[in-house]
Amino acid sequence: MSNLRLCIQKGGRLSEKSLGLLNQCGVSVSNGGSLKAEARHFPLEVLFLRDDDIPQAVQDGVADAGILGENVVLESGKKIDVVEKLGFGVVLESGKKIDVVEKLGFGRCRLSLAVRREESYDDTAWFEGKKIATTYPRIVESYLREKGVSAAIEKINGSVEIAPSIGLADGICDIVSTGSTLLSNGLKEVETILRSEAVLVKHPSLDPEKDALLRDLVFRIQSVLKASEFKYILLNAPNEALETIKQELPGMKSPTILPLAKEGWSSLHSVIREDDFWERIGRLKDLGAEGILVCPIEKMIL
Repeated sequence: MSNLRLCIQKGGRLSEKSLGLLNQCGVSVSNGGSLKAEARHFPLEVLFLRDDDIPQAVQDGVADAGILGENVVLESGKKIDVVEKLGFGVVLESGKKIDVVEKLGFGRCRLSLAVRREESYDDTAWFEGKKIATTYPRIVESYLREKGVSAAIEKINGSVEIAPSIGLADGICDIVSTGSTLLSNGLKEVETILRSEAVLVKHPSLDPEKDALLRDLVFRIQSVLKASEFKYILLNAPNEALETIKQELPGMKSPTILPLAKEGWSSLHSVIREDDFWERIGRLKDLGAEGILVCPIEKMIL
């Protein structure tokens, strides 16, 4: 069986988290500084590339799949369509295509326009006739065209945030995570063009053997991502409160209920969504739940 070839960033904000996700999926990779590594416990070979080289590697078939920022995928496209749904394809400058198959839940950021803090800014019309420095000229051009704004776009790589202070541009468009870099360079964020996160992309025409391997890997990834949305909860409750508590904790199908040695009491085991965890915990306590334990879930197979 031939190995599936996956490329990830050789360095930067997504590299460590990509390797961590693979490890959570039972796929161990150690590159030791090399640009290629064989995984253990899964027929996978990992290539470590620059992030903006990954789309080209996948569309040319050098790699079968890749993990990179959605913003990089869209910028590599010949025709930019900023979309929220999964399963879309991006046509690259060469006219070839790559498919986005899964959002991975890490590396979240936004691509934003920023100007000097002292500028009086109302809307995107401010950029009419101005110059914008960015690493993402295609995305910026598409956004401005949609807004009916004509501006000069100056493509630069690295240190985009210093462009206004040295007179290279009136504003910038760059990746923003916390906003601290903008603040330290005397800039303010004024428009969000798109929100991005790490995505898994693939060559659109994998052979059946490699396609099956990728589907297996995606299944593992989805199990890890789904588990991160939930917590496993155990609690003790008086039997007369169980029916009401069950309404708060329906579980995947229904909770597990076991009798305790103490008469009239039971232990209830279920899962709870991370995003409404604290709200439900308060209601459970009000209903008489005691000894509440909450544990992380490593994998969830639905």
